[in-house]
Amino acid sequence: MIEPKKVNSEETVLIGIITQNQNEEQSKEYLDELEFLTLTAGGIAVKRFTQKLEFPNPKTFIGAGKLEEVKTYMDEHHIETAIFDDELSASQLRNIEKVLNCKVLDRTNLILDIFASRAQTSYARTQVELAQCQYLLPRLTRLWTHLERQKGGIGLRGPGETEIETDRRIIREKITLLKKKLKVIDKQMAVQRKNRGKMVRVALVGYTNVGKSTLMNVVSKSDVFAENKLFATLDTTVRKVVIKNIPFLLTDTVGFIRKLPTQLVESFKSTLDEVREADLLLHVVDISHPNFEDHIASVNKILDEIKSKNKPTIMVFNKIDAYKHQTIDEDDLVTEKTKEHFTLEDWKKTWMNKLDENNCLFISALNKENLDEFRKKVFEEVKKIHITRFPYNDFLYEEYTEEN
Repeated sequence: MIEPKKVNSEETVLIGIITQNQNEEQSKEYLDELEFLTLTAGGIAVKRFTQKLEFPNPKTFIGAGKLEEVKTYMDEHHIETAIFDDELSASQLRNIEKVLNCKVLDRTNLILDIFASRAQTSYARTQVELAQCQYLLPRLTRLWTHLERQKGGIGLRGPGETEIETDRRIIREKITLLKKKLKVIDKQMAVQRKNRGKMVRVALVGYTNVGKSTLMNVVSKSDVFAENKLFATLDTTVRKVVIKNIPFLLTDTVGFIRKLPTQLVESFKSTLDEVREADLLLHVVDISHPNFEDHIASVNKILDEIKSKNKPTIMVFNKIDAYKHQTIDEDDLVTEKTKEHFTLEDWKKTWMNKLDENNCLFISALNKENLDEFRKKVFEEVKKIHITRFPYNDFLYEEYTEEN
């Protein structure tokens, strides 16, 4: 009998800063997200460290005193991994490693590691590998510390520098090769998109872990991998969906995240092309998350960067089954009502009521709540696009009635 294998989670400490551009509340939220990323990568955060600074220390990101505090804690509890909430420069990584004498990761490296473990297809693996190489290139110096003892005299170049230059050349050649490979795949993907004809294309976009894949499974009756972890979906999935008598293509895309590494935006260009070429966007939002408005802003920022912000969009507020709000007692005359006290009905009366043509839906993909309303709204929007594309088919819509 095979005994079940026990997997021990890697213990880590998380480190963030509070600055003029990132207040204490935002810092806590980012560290919460970093902890979820760590969990997704197979680690467990046992301690958090934060420090108030005007700007990050250019040498060690945090102050020398705080870094010693981190080292003391890690030595006492035998923790060998430190994860920083922002991207570190090569010199910062090198200086921090010298002090902590342990494995040091930053947010970008952690996200890349998750992407590497989640990539299933050859295309996704190539995209992730390119992003990893672009991230690694300026940070190669820290990989060759074992050669520092082999130093020459004045005017002589040590073998460490030669090794670094050789490795840099290999990485540059690999980046060139991967870019060429991606160009070939990009052409293939473009042909695939072209071969889909004039069918209306609908893309699911949104922050990571908001339920896009779950919604995709429910609407298209397919079996796309869905899990309550960040970046469960990396490979773009396209399914043909028919609502009433109108067929259209529904695309599930990679989720966005704040502080998304620039390397990933560049290497996942073709994945984002699915969003660029979509006729209609379904912006899925996890309304049960306390900071869903920030998530919306982050997604809109990335959509703006890829020139897709002005596309017809339906806001789909998912996970209403998990939404909870704080309550105020009737005899409490002191507590002021804030967003934390808003019910779903209260939210509907806010800026959500001002969305174009009331393109605002509240659903639960997991419990299949309000999906009839969702299908009706999507049908109406797809129909508008379909009629402009196939004007002579207009008579079909008026006479068709769906049987229950």
